[in-house]
Amino acid sequence: MNSIVVLDGYTLNPGDLSWDALKLIGKSEIFDRTSADQIISRAQNAELVLTNKTPLSKATIDALPKLKYIGVLATGYNVVDIQAAKEKKIPVCNVPGYSGMSVAQAVFSLLLEITNQAGRHSQEVREGKWSSSTDFCFTSTPIIELADLTFGVVGYGNIAQGTIKIAQAMGMKILVHTRTIPLHVPDGISFVSLDHLFKNSDVISLHCPLTDHTKNMINKNSIETMKKTAILINTGRGPLIDEEALANALNTGRIFGAGLDVLCQEPPQSNNLLLRAKNCIITPHNAWASKAARQRLMAMAIDNIHSFLNHKITNQVN
Repeated sequence: MNSIVVLDGYTLNPGDLSWDALKLIGKSEIFDRTSADQIISRAQNAELVLTNKTPLSKATIDALPKLKYIGVLATGYNVVDIQAAKEKKIPVCNVPGYSGMSVAQAVFSLLLEITNQAGRHSQEVREGKWSSSTDFCFTSTPIIELADLTFGVVGYGNIAQGTIKIAQAMGMKILVHTRTIPLHVPDGISFVSLDHLFKNSDVISLHCPLTDHTKNMINKNSIETMKKTAILINTGRGPLIDEEALANALNTGRIFGAGLDVLCQEPPQSNNLLLRAKNCIITPHNAWASKAARQRLMAMAIDNIHSFLNHKITNQVN
């Protein structure tokens, strides 16, 4: 019987899903969380190891002689030394595409909170500010209409395309910057340089992978090229942004606002400058975490294992 260990299953399944389909595959040990000093002891007899954010370094992989398969319970796989796994002929398989519409929805949740300030206005109603208003209509912040504004998207993967569909439904103009322009360009989308996108977008949404090239792509210099009315949305990876530069830009009014689901350090330290920056909405890296998305993630991760056991490996990243 296959021996399976899940190192950090809580984020995927905090109790509202079932691991039964995994348990049918083999003897399964499922841990909510695993610290660095517990990885080897917990996984030393495992043939299949599943991880979300628990790191599997070369030293750890070398210390697990029975290991035959690594499944990443996410799309990003930087927590695994994929080269070390490749050298040992251990496939590393991720789960792409499971959260596309959930993250696209979250992009607009952040954006609409900035443009409409529904949460703030609701709180002010509870505080009695509407009751004491002399007018039937009470607003404490400007309300911004999205129709006819330009929506700039960095990246053109599954999530980016889902986000573009929502933006188009709201009447926005679309600019996209991506390394590879598709052969058939959809109607209503213009593929442009990154500099053009920064200069001409009213909203900039980041959907590109984190690489040496994209790290800190949002920095003091790139912010200086943006409109002062620009809104930045990041549901990709925290290090795409120089956080100090963004905080300074928000506090000085260099750009209008930011909606972030990711930060450079997660959870953030209490002294993170963005936690106190003006007009900055931050959610705790949960854009992907709808129950529907997590159900797809669970099913796809298990399908990956079945494929591996049937010698038809899918979603291998190494």
